[in-house]
Amino acid sequence: MTESDKRTGSVKKSPQEKKQNKQQNLLTRYFRETRGELRKVTWPSREESWRLTLIVLGVTLAMSAFLWVFDTIFSNSIRFLLEQLI
Repeated sequence: MTESDKRTGSVKKSPQEKKQNKQQNLLTRYFRETRGELRKVTWPSREESWRLTLIVLGVTLAMSAFLWVFDTIFSNSIRFLLEQLI
């Protein structure tokens, strides 16, 4: 250990220890940054969540009905045309 190492309290690390510390630091940094980003998120209230869920369900049901009606019309039209040709 050199004189400057004694004063600063630094100890030389092997390349393997440096690599392991770097991997740990990357993982720690990732979780720290993720937590910081999640704190910035504006979460919806319970009422807003329910309202938006009902809107999604309503639009889904409306589109399902719309597609069912047109599918029925087209399939009956095709069936009628095939019966007329045969």
